[in-house]
Amino acid sequence: MILPCRHAYVPYVEAAKASNIVIDGTPNDNTALSLSHWPHSGTPWKLKGDSSVEVVFNYLDSPADHVGVVPVTNDHFDEDGLIGLWCMIHPEAAMERRDLLVDASHAGDFATCRDRRAARIAFAISRLVDRQLSPWGEESFPAAYPEYCAMVYGRLLEMLGGLVDDIDGHRDLWADEDDLLSASEAALERGEATIEEITEVDLAVVRVPAGWPERPAHRFTQQRRVMIHPMAVHNRTTCNRIATLCGRHMTFGYRYESWVQMVSYRPPPRVDLRALAAALTALEDDRCVWHFDGVEQIAPVLACDGAPSTLGEDEFLRALVRALSQNAPAWDPYDPQD
Repeated sequence: MILPCRHAYVPYVEAAKASNIVIDGTPNDNTALSLSHWPHSGTPWKLKGDSSVEVVFNYLDSPADHVGVVPVTNDHFDEDGLIGLWCMIHPEAAMERRDLLVDASHAGDFATCRDRRAARIAFAISRLVDRQLSPWGEESFPAAYPEYCAMVYGRLLEMLGGLVDDIDGHRDLWADEDDLLSASEAALERGEATIEEITEVDLAVVRVPAGWPERPAHRFTQQRRVMIHPMAVHNRTTCNRIATLCGRHMTFGYRYESWVQMVSYRPPPRVDLRALAAALTALEDDRCVWHFDGVEQIAPVLACDGAPSTLGEDEFLRALVRALSQNAPAWDPYDPQD
């Protein structure tokens, strides 16, 4: 592939001192081109894609838009950013693996996949950069986040090609989370866990048995505690709003797709649920306080702090559906149309 230059990764703070290309993050004052699906990224509309990896491939496909700027960078670390940077640095190899790399970016950002290898690539990356779980050892990770990003990008940009081409040979990095995904899928298939869609408000209601334990999984390379693997749910519903009910433990969350600039479809706009959190708290006893993270967070959650809720599932769902249907849109990630 003929490009104006061969790109090279430069850590964000250093790259921002001169002309740079930002992949999947926030542009800085010296950014010559943003290739990102992030809100208001300034990426040209003809290059936009659902994931930043798709944006990068659209750029590689469009010689008229190529810029002769060597440094490529990102201000945070996740799978989409890593794969996007690798594609810019190794465009020929990336083109040969295009479908799998795009699928792996979706596995990391959206918790969806078509090919199980893509999920395993995302799981392996997450484990490698998890301070507590990484075989590199916790002591190898810098404490400060910019230095952490520089270190993990430096190591994984060297490793990613081999990881993608031989993900089966890296089973120790993905097996635990893959087992949780398989168990979650099996529970849905046999009806032990269920998904009901309330399509008029784009809401999927996931019910799991009371007493199911929370288990570790990763989202955006960060360790979370979940009762059912989100990929098992997201692969089975296109609804962007997910309520999870487990006895008296009830939560609601917006999927990441409604935070970024999606191209293949536009999820319904997020609505602010702070007033709903206050109303639910007023219905509880003093031990349970509901909170909502805020529409500006990447995957915000409405949940009850403290003791389990005293509300019934039907009461919670009625209040949630009412808020989703009546509240005004409160988040718009899209750049103005060219």
